[in-house]
Amino acid sequence: MTERDIPESWSQNGGMQPDPITRLSQSKPGVPASGSTSKSAKRSKRRNPEPPSPEDDLHSQPTLPPSHSSKKLPRWVKSWVLWVLLLTIIPGTVAFMSMAMLLKLPAAPNCPAIFWPLASASVRLHCAQLAASKQTVKDLLQAIALVKQLPRSHPLRPEIDRFIEEWSRDIVKLASESFHAGKLEEAIATVRQIPEDVPAYKLVEEEISSWQSIWSDAENTYNEAEAKMREQKWHDAFMTAAKLLRVDNRFWASIKYDELNRLITVAREDGEKLAKAEGLAQSGNVDNLIKAIKLVESIEKSSYVYQKAQEKIPNFGRQMLELAQQKLDQRDADEAISIAQQIPPITGLELETEDFIALAEAQRNAWVGNVAGLETAIAQASQIDASRPSYEKAQQLIAFWQLEIEDVARLDRARSLALQGSIPDLAAAITEAQQIPDTNPRAQEAKQEINGWVAQIQTIEDKPYLDRAEQIAVSEDVNSLQAAIAEASQISRGRALYREARRKIANWTAKVQRIQDQPFLDQARNLASLGNLAGAITVARQIAPGRALSGEVQAAIDDWQGQIDATENWKKAREVALAANPEALAEAIRLANRVPVTSFLRTDVNIAIDQWSQQILQTARSQSESDILKGIETAKLIPRSTAAYSEAQEQIRMWRELLNPKPQPQFQPPPPSTQLPTPLMIEGQ
Repeated sequence: MTERDIPESWSQNGGMQPDPITRLSQSKPGVPASGSTSKSAKRSKRRNPEPPSPEDDLHSQPTLPPSHSSKKLPRWVKSWVLWVLLLTIIPGTVAFMSMAMLLKLPAAPNCPAIFWPLASASVRLHCAQLAASKQTVKDLLQAIALVKQLPRSHPLRPEIDRFIEEWSRDIVKLASESFHAGKLEEAIATVRQIPEDVPAYKLVEEEISSWQSIWSDAENTYNEAEAKMREQKWHDAFMTAAKLLRVDNRFWASIKYDELNRLITVAREDGEKLAKAEGLAQSGNVDNLIKAIKLVESIEKSSYVYQKAQEKIPNFGRQMLELAQQKLDQRDADEAISIAQQIPPITGLELETEDFIALAEAQRNAWVGNVAGLETAIAQASQIDASRPSYEKAQQLIAFWQLEIEDVARLDRARSLALQGSIPDLAAAITEAQQIPDTNPRAQEAKQEINGWVAQIQTIEDKPYLDRAEQIAVSEDVNSLQAAIAEASQISRGRALYREARRKIANWTAKVQRIQDQPFLDQARNLASLGNLAGAITVARQIAPGRALSGEVQAAIDDWQGQIDATENWKKAREVALAANPEALAEAIRLANRVPVTSFLRTDVNIAIDQWSQQILQTARSQSESDILKGIETAKLIPRSTAAYSEAQEQIRMWRELLNPKPQPQFQPPPPSTQLPTPLMIEGQ
């Protein structure tokens, strides 16, 4: 079947004309069909004239006059060989042509030229099959349209229904390809073209419902993964995206999955950039903040963290501006300006940065401290327009500096007066500086100057008292020192020389107390050297606490009392030990250990303790001969710090083993498979 037989489009009202083969079959054998007398055919006949048959020759030969009937015929007419050949070839050729005409199948109809209202069912079915063979939605629908209107009672109806079912499924398959190619609406529009009155239409709604459900689930999964990305939950986003691999749609399971996977990968990388940028910004370092801004700036618009990244850029810029302000608050204008100049324009803080730099330069000039610097600062701040963000701050600074100019002038006059150094000049300077209100810019500076000038006046007034007190104290006897103390005490609290006066008074007072108390301490030490420790303590306690020698006295008393206690404990320990029983000896050891290691008695104490511990151990061993448990209890009385302690612990261990012997391992016979050596085997060895 040629391409000519499969038309691109047909007319429903077209006519069908028989093809040349059909016309040939309707004409008589051997007779040319009407309309075939072309010039070429005539020329062909002239070039190749058929040899006349004998019958044709008889009919076509003219009647000769009698006078010429006996004329001699041409030689070839008389050739019997020629006639035999002619009689053999001509009938065979005619027979062959006749059989060929009988056996030739009828030609296929020319579908585009058929007038469909008069076309038969078989012709419709044939042309519909031709159209359906193209396997396009348009041709499949045309094929269905050609045959679906035939009556239900038509003999070909079962076959037609079968074809309609098949073609409808073919349309659904083609639509399904669109669905798998990601064209849901196109797929739905395609299947909805299937006529509703065909039995296969029930497939349409089922398929559409299935596609829409699959598509909806896939979109929900995609959106869920996007939400996870925005929350920067990368693992969850990847796990959610993996669900697309199980979607029954090639578009979502391949193209959209790959797309989503790439988006998550890029978003994760961008998220790591953002996290790194935030970490750098937390350091509070200018260079790190600049690096953070560059990192965030590198995140593309297509990234899911782009919006969040863009929100961070102004914050980082604001941090840089805050660092610059901190430097400005510390009066480091140069560093503040340098930081502000590095704030990138992308932060959106250009106007604020420009105003900050302008005000920082103005403040730098104001800090010079003179009228010229303040006037320059006012001129610079006045250049900030009312439409600028920092206009209000600039106006506040201008008003502040204008007041400061007045304050500077007053302070300059006051300082000039104070340079004379006399009490009247200093008082006049104080009066001038006090005219600066507490709310003015230089009020704190004025107070500092006033305090300094007041201290100068007080020093001038009180210095004679301190000088006279020092001259009186030179003799360093009690009367002189007390007189010096009285003179220095005239300098009252809050005066400039008050602390210095109190320091000198404390020194002179200590000297007086030492002179007064030293005899008592010397007497106490003398008594202690003679062994009268109790008397020494009594004499030393005459020196009251808080006096110059009170610390030294208390140390001596503690030493002497320790010696008394050590002697008492040593004496009591020896008295207790006279009982010679284990309990008494253990108590004696406890009392003896109260003697300090620094005591001169400690050597005798140590010897006695070792002897007493050995006595306890000997008693325990004697007791163990009749009662091991009693021996153990006695040995436990020996203190850890004694010489016999280790030996006692070992003895206790041995006694306990005697009381609780360990079970001896029982003899285990060898297993049956083990062959014991026989006397013969031993001899063989």
